[in-house]
Amino acid sequence: MNWIAWKMLTGNRAKYYAIIFGISFAVMLMSEQSAIFTGLMRNTTSQIRDIAGADIWVMDPSVQFIDDITPLSDNAVYQVRGVPGVAWAVKFYDGKARAQFPDGNFKQFIVLGIDDQTLVGAPRKMLVGSLADLRRPDGVLLDESGYRYLFPGQPLVAGRVFEMNDRRAEIVGICEASPTFQTFPVVYTTYSRALRYAAQERRSLSFVLAKAEEDVPLEEVCRRIEEQTGLLAMSPSDFAWKTIKYFLIQTGIPVNFGITVLLGFIIGAAIAGQTFYLFTLDNLKQFGALKAMGVDNRQIVRMVLLQGLIVGALGYMIGLGLGSAFMQLVTLQLRSRGLPPANFMAWPIPLGTGIAAALIVFASALISLRRVLALEPAAVFR
Repeated sequence: MNWIAWKMLTGNRAKYYAIIFGISFAVMLMSEQSAIFTGLMRNTTSQIRDIAGADIWVMDPSVQFIDDITPLSDNAVYQVRGVPGVAWAVKFYDGKARAQFPDGNFKQFIVLGIDDQTLVGAPRKMLVGSLADLRRPDGVLLDESGYRYLFPGQPLVAGRVFEMNDRRAEIVGICEASPTFQTFPVVYTTYSRALRYAAQERRSLSFVLAKAEEDVPLEEVCRRIEEQTGLLAMSPSDFAWKTIKYFLIQTGIPVNFGITVLLGFIIGAAIAGQTFYLFTLDNLKQFGALKAMGVDNRQIVRMVLLQGLIVGALGYMIGLGLGSAFMQLVTLQLRSRGLPPANFMAWPIPLGTGIAAALIVFASALISLRRVLALEPAAVFR
């Protein structure tokens, strides 16, 4: 029976390919848009994920996400250091600055100021230079994507000079940093130097980065900090999820991508369902003949489900492959232009699209089975 089901499925090549195309299109569109959405949400937390060493972020209670900064008093770092269970705490600056290059062009930068003494908050991987070079006068570190964006087609070298807030800045190293949501180049420098590069305000401390003692639970240390200082203390993962939730709730990004994914599912279901239904109608005589020969409805159902499984598996693999290939081409194109990629194929995406493809095939098979199961064997002889 399996061989007969296969021969019936591939007997009409046009409808066979049309069913696979419908499922492939749906899988490709859903996986691609889901990966772009996941990548954008992941980019919103890049600065949190790139900070190494600290396991507590301390901020003003009004902060909703990483870029929603309410400056703190410099005394905040000393208050956090005095909380029992805190091993150490350092200052951290996160802000924007506009840089002017020798050719007269202006560019917007993300400026991250790390602790002058310990360099806590520095990038995890250096491509050119070393962290020690950051102690040189006017030294800054630039991320790789930002360098390729500012100097396209040129090799990664240190020594380039520009100005921020009318102050000299020299690129002493190039580091690897995660793509950011705003796609601005990222500059790392010391905290005191970052204050000179940024616009002056009465309060300039963005966050306090702290480390809990090994024998004290992280949640307990965060609770103590909040009780003693009145500030908000969170682990990096909690702060990252807080940032993602802000963009999910307060922006239209999820709705726009959700509509696209839903349209892909509907269009794929419509194409596959209609074509599968027409395919079944064309083979009603064959199903009627099988019934007349004694094949029961249970075997007929297995044949139709096997046909659906074949086209579903092929469509899923082709669609997922095309979606991944397309995103890879886009990523290579963006990186060649110095722009960070905005897609991330997390493991739930292939799983979710696989479930969606299975629903499309199952619904199409159910619609087709209604005519087959209601078919009288004698109809084939009329």
